[in-house]
Amino acid sequence: MRFQLCTRKKLKVTTTLDLLALNLTRVTKMMPTQTGGELHRSNLPSLTSYLERKYGTVQDFYQKHKTTLRYILWGILLAVYLAMVIAACALNFHRALPLFMITVATIFFVVWDHFMAKYEHRIKELLSPGRRFLDRHWSWLKWVIWSSLILGVVFWLIFDTAKLGQQQLVSFGGLIVYVILLFLFSKHPTKVRWRPVFWGIGLQFLLGLLILRTGPGLMAFQWLGNQVENFLEHTDAGASFLFGENYKDHFLAFKVLPMVVFFGAVMSMLYYLRLMQWIIRKIGWLMLVTMGSSPIESVVAAGNIFVGLTESALLVRPYLPHVTKSELHAIMTAGFSTMAGSVLGIYISFGISPAHLLTASVMSAPASLAVAKLLRPETETPKITLKNAMKMGMSDSRNLLEAASHGASSSISVVAHIAVNLIAFLALLSFVNAALSWFGNMFDYPQLSFEIICSYIFMPFSLMMGVNWQDSFMVAKLIGYKTFFGEFVAYEYLSKLVDLRKGSGPKFVDGVQQYMSIHSETIATYALCGFSNICSLGMVVGAFTSIAPTRKRDIASEAGRALIAGTIACFITACIAGILSSTPVDINCHHTLENAFASSLSQNTTDVVSCCQSLLSSTVAKGPGEVIPGGNHSLYFLKNCCELLKPSTLNCTWIPDQL
Repeated sequence: MRFQLCTRKKLKVTTTLDLLALNLTRVTKMMPTQTGGELHRSNLPSLTSYLERKYGTVQDFYQKHKTTLRYILWGILLAVYLAMVIAACALNFHRALPLFMITVATIFFVVWDHFMAKYEHRIKELLSPGRRFLDRHWSWLKWVIWSSLILGVVFWLIFDTAKLGQQQLVSFGGLIVYVILLFLFSKHPTKVRWRPVFWGIGLQFLLGLLILRTGPGLMAFQWLGNQVENFLEHTDAGASFLFGENYKDHFLAFKVLPMVVFFGAVMSMLYYLRLMQWIIRKIGWLMLVTMGSSPIESVVAAGNIFVGLTESALLVRPYLPHVTKSELHAIMTAGFSTMAGSVLGIYISFGISPAHLLTASVMSAPASLAVAKLLRPETETPKITLKNAMKMGMSDSRNLLEAASHGASSSISVVAHIAVNLIAFLALLSFVNAALSWFGNMFDYPQLSFEIICSYIFMPFSLMMGVNWQDSFMVAKLIGYKTFFGEFVAYEYLSKLVDLRKGSGPKFVDGVQQYMSIHSETIATYALCGFSNICSLGMVVGAFTSIAPTRKRDIASEAGRALIAGTIACFITACIAGILSSTPVDINCHHTLENAFASSLSQNTTDVVSCCQSLLSSTVAKGPGEVIPGGNHSLYFLKNCCELLKPSTLNCTWIPDQL
């Protein structure tokens, strides 16, 4: 009885507590949500879920209309940019002309890409009747086209030689000799495909003609060279901060080498933005269509215009194990015959013409493929298609700043390589000269040196490029420097010769020539523009073996031949420059020669020597007393110039005394 009573009391108490808890919950819900200005905790879950729903709604809307929103954003940015270009042109069109040209070119290529991607098959259908016509009649039509081109070149050379002198004709003869030598020493002479050879040299000629002989082309590349020079000057900000205000006292170490770091960072950023891949694909496609080279060769040759010989191979790294021997040879030849953009800035800082350096870098790309296909013709079937070759790897960087940092860091090895090679090879050159002088002294010839040996070995090559007899020995020395010690040493020596010429000092001191003519400097600039030296040979073999270890034997067997091919490609580029370049006519030679030979003025200055060289090159000598001076000059000027320069091509005793 007591137990039942206690149980009833506990149930009553429990029921009462439950009722109190229920009433308390109701009262809490009826209380205001804000107490003392603070958000009540019970509303936090509901607010969070509300924000999540709204965020989900916005995200769903963006995913549904992502393409449209992206087009709207890019449209707004493009409209703002075009408005800025129009405003700049309206304020000063001459000042805004470069911006206008860049904008027009970019719009054209972007529209072209979209147009070709959408209508390429229709264009092929429209052009198919013309292609079938060419296929049917190509057997006789090709002879008409080639004959017309050859006759055009011959007549152009005749008129150009009559206008500028015979040195251009010498350069053309040298070009023919180099092609013949390549054919004679070809790996498979009977299997040479002449289309890549002729088109490669033809593209060189067209590029050189556009740049060196047309006013707009010359102005464009001079402007581009000046912009590159000004762009590289921004390196001074980092160099002065790190090395102090007197950093130029150590010009090479603290002024020149930091340019490599700066340029490496910029190139890495351009790769991250995919701009470099786009440019390389365009140039590679142009060479593929015109020259008929394989896709892998075209892409690497185009890449070598901007990057070094090992970096360009990384563009097609997945395909290197599968390339043919001829393609492998062409890839290495393109690396040896071109110059990386990162080191072009160094040579520009030396005082070498930036327009000529940029022109040489562009012209050497088709030349490398022409020479490679002549010296090592294709005997296999390439496996890499156009679609695969044009798929280039993207940057590993996650953002633009990381790309810049990665590019700067990766240039450390390049800077170290240049620095240690300069120290080693300049010291080695000093030792070799001392040893040769010691050896020559035993035969009463202490003047024996490495430069003299190179001047005699490479002098025939410089003559074939169109360099006159007097300057051929100096150009031969530069070629020797480049071949055995690297182009860096050669360009550094060339810069000293340029400074001496610009100083307008005597050309001969104690019978020793101090500098060259502008024409010879130009040819030397093109001949030296490449990585074809013995130092690069080991670097290429090591780099390519690490990229494609399964092709180690092929790489070792083709590397030496590729080095020779790259060297000759640079020489052919120099021949084209010798044909197309001419000494700037910025002086009145009649007035200069009259003042020099009729007064006590120095007869050994740059202007006098340049005018005399031009006069002698345009003179026609048939025999004693039958000498006709060129350029409407008198026999008096001709005789004085002949005595001053003592040319080997003209007997000065044949010149009669003018009455």
